[in-house]
Amino acid sequence: MASIRKRKSGRWIVQIRKKGYPTINKCFLDLKTARRFAKSTELLMEKNEFEDYSGARGTTLKEILIKYRDEKTVLKKGYKEETCTINFLINHKIGLNSLMMLKSHHIHKLMKELSVGRKPSTVNKYINLICHSWRVAKREWGINLPAENPCDMVTLNKFDDTRDRVLTDQEYTRLLVAAEEQDKEKNSQGNNTVEKDRIRFLKDIIKFAYQTGARQGEILKMKRDHIDWDNKLCTFYDTKNSADRTIPLADETINILKKYRFGSAIFDCNDRRLRKWFNKATRKAKILDFRFHDLRACYCTNALLNGWSIAEVASTSGHQDWSQLKRYTRIKPKDLLVKINNVVNLKSQ
Repeated sequence: MASIRKRKSGRWIVQIRKKGYPTINKCFLDLKTARRFAKSTELLMEKNEFEDYSGARGTTLKEILIKYRDEKTVLKKGYKEETCTINFLINHKIGLNSLMMLKSHHIHKLMKELSVGRKPSTVNKYINLICHSWRVAKREWGINLPAENPCDMVTLNKFDDTRDRVLTDQEYTRLLVAAEEQDKEKNSQGNNTVEKDRIRFLKDIIKFAYQTGARQGEILKMKRDHIDWDNKLCTFYDTKNSADRTIPLADETINILKKYRFGSAIFDCNDRRLRKWFNKATRKAKILDFRFHDLRACYCTNALLNGWSIAEVASTSGHQDWSQLKRYTRIKPKDLLVKINNVVNLKSQ
């Protein structure tokens, strides 16, 4: 039953109490509007069609993003990167909108703003985070939200993120030379900060990545007791897909690791330092558009060109979905010249 009363301020307060529904309190400027709201709401309750969006009105996007960060993001492998993304959104003005008032035009405006200086794929990550946190709030946290997610009304950026970059033999040689020069470079400036930050084993990290296809994070987390020295095996624990993976090591690869048999970590380094000195080496070697992660593609491509089966490559690279392996296989037509000539010559005999 609805009750309507006038406040000293002149506004009208509607209170609706009905079994099976939360108490509804709403304020209006005039009596006519208050009565209209009370009547329509009671009618919807009678038909069991009333939706209570008080939770959506009283909760901001900022609040669910904080909850999502503290409960969901912390459990993910890439929690550091996602935390930075969420913190940006938390401090952005879009976070002040209540979930009820958040509309597609807010999302579209945010996309335009983020597009300045960011890649299309990066912009999509921001929007997808908002979209997923909305769904989690509705499905898991019991916040009754409108049927339409405002992010679903926005078209995400279309982009092609495929890469075909692998090192030529000449480039690989130049990169190793540049890395070795950096490893041996003396601190001519006498700067202790620079010296502490320097990597003295960049050449060996590059060779290990090129020869194993291991991810950067897997290499940097590798410890002495992860190596089976007698059987020439290396086990990566808690990898990107949460599965442990054991790979064989070539004689040359195991000899590289034997240099670092003292201490806990094989390569005592972090992501930032490795990225910094690797990029310096590529510039010194005059190698353009090449990332550390592309060494993984070099390994997969070389293995397949040398007759490995897809299953064999996937077992060492850690690709659980073989279709994903295609992204890391960058075989070019010229790489198949010898094989096509062999086929033609065989048919001609």
